[in-house]
Amino acid sequence: MSEELLINVTPVETRVAVVENGMLQEVYIERSSRLGIVGNIYKGKVVRVLPGMEAAFVDIGLERAAFIHVSDIVGPAEKDTAQPDIAHLLREGQPLVVQVTKDPIGTKGARLTTQLSVASRYLVYMPSVQHIGISQRIEEESERDRLRSLVTKATKSEAFFAERAAEPKSATEQNNDAVDTEAGDSESKDENGSGFIIRTAAEGAGEDEFEADIRFLIRLWSKLEQRIKNCAVGEVIYQELPLHVRAIRDLVKPQTEKIRIDSKESFVKVKEFSENFLIDVSSRLEYYPGERPIFDLYSIEDEIQKALGRKVQLKSGGYLIIDQTEAMSTIDVNTGAFVGHRNLEETIFKTNLEAARTIGRQLRLRNLGGIIILDFIDMEDEEHQRQVLRMLEKMLERDHARTTISCVSELGLVEMTRKRTTESLGQTLCEPCPVCDGTGSLKTAETVCYEILREILRVSRAYDAQSIMVMASQSVIDRLLDEESDNVADLETFIGKQIKFQVELMYNQGQYDVVLL
Repeated sequence: MSEELLINVTPVETRVAVVENGMLQEVYIERSSRLGIVGNIYKGKVVRVLPGMEAAFVDIGLERAAFIHVSDIVGPAEKDTAQPDIAHLLREGQPLVVQVTKDPIGTKGARLTTQLSVASRYLVYMPSVQHIGISQRIEEESERDRLRSLVTKATKSEAFFAERAAEPKSATEQNNDAVDTEAGDSESKDENGSGFIIRTAAEGAGEDEFEADIRFLIRLWSKLEQRIKNCAVGEVIYQELPLHVRAIRDLVKPQTEKIRIDSKESFVKVKEFSENFLIDVSSRLEYYPGERPIFDLYSIEDEIQKALGRKVQLKSGGYLIIDQTEAMSTIDVNTGAFVGHRNLEETIFKTNLEAARTIGRQLRLRNLGGIIILDFIDMEDEEHQRQVLRMLEKMLERDHARTTISCVSELGLVEMTRKRTTESLGQTLCEPCPVCDGTGSLKTAETVCYEILREILRVSRAYDAQSIMVMASQSVIDRLLDEESDNVADLETFIGKQIKFQVELMYNQGQYDVVLL
């Protein structure tokens, strides 16, 4: 499988497209007016403690206060014991060093944690925890053992302890000093305890790469500790890399053949970053100076437009209907024009199998997160159900976000979750319709006409007037003068007042005014 990264950089926004075998699989968008904040570290201030929710709100300088749950304040070892009361951990007005784990989405503020970490190409460094974890996506046990032993060896070297000894007291330790907790610690930490998570990109990496990453992370953290001491409440301590650099660090895989960037300035910065930290990536970087826009190479713009629609056509003739709400997203599978060749069960199975492949791609492309309900066409054959689920799991193996999938329920539904840290593609590029307020439907002209007739009757009884003016959209006025003309005439006779009509071109179908003259 061939893979390319296309990076489009302009002064107002940066866009990254992940293309596999010539087809768009993922797209990331970051605008200069609204940069993502996941991974950023702030010195915040607790503004409200909510014992009933076991959580608190923290001001980190954003429009809305950010949210932190008690489970994100205590250390990993403390989570295994009785969870302490949030009121014993935090108090209003208390300064707190926190890291953003989720961007503000919709009406919800950012999600925070005090378990701070910084990432490099192969590792995630956790200065307050003595633990070496490994990505679950690295499945081969021998490779997992090899990687764990390499990192363990590197963390026990004299060079590591020399770097670590020079590092000031961690921000998390400062947080823990500020809160009153008596929970035990079973992580077997020492004064120089540090933790690492081995990332998926580390598969196949050697000892030199790990040692270089560890040195970089410890030096970075030492600088951050100095900033924590000197910065004021509300200031940013650490800001994640810009999207075009972050994509090189996080999205490049061994099968990635080319990384094309259409901005000379950004290409130079990425080239310098890769030569310093990602030696194996540098040779695959390519500056794209073509007159044709880089996203036109694989019809990326068209694919993005399609990903904003509800309906996704399948090659067989079937289709998906994708609806996103605040609580969850639903995906409905339909056979459409596909009638099959053998029997109904086979037709349904083939449609569901193709749908499973398409769903895996659409989840990544649209960046749908949270609870997702998949309504496959009902299958009676249990083997067909298993094959459809296996296909879905196989497609989601390439997904960077963590997913969990349930079995087919009695109602024929598949429930799954996908980790959500940023807004979906639709939330990033679109806003709720001001006409329908995001519902996707409008009152019919007939419904609005009957509302107007009731309103005329109400105001005529409550107020004295010689006549009444109705101001509404063209479609509503047309119906009042045509299909509802008899009802209007009867109402005029009943109230003893003339009813006049005026078309307002700026009104939508659901808007109207009844004015007394």
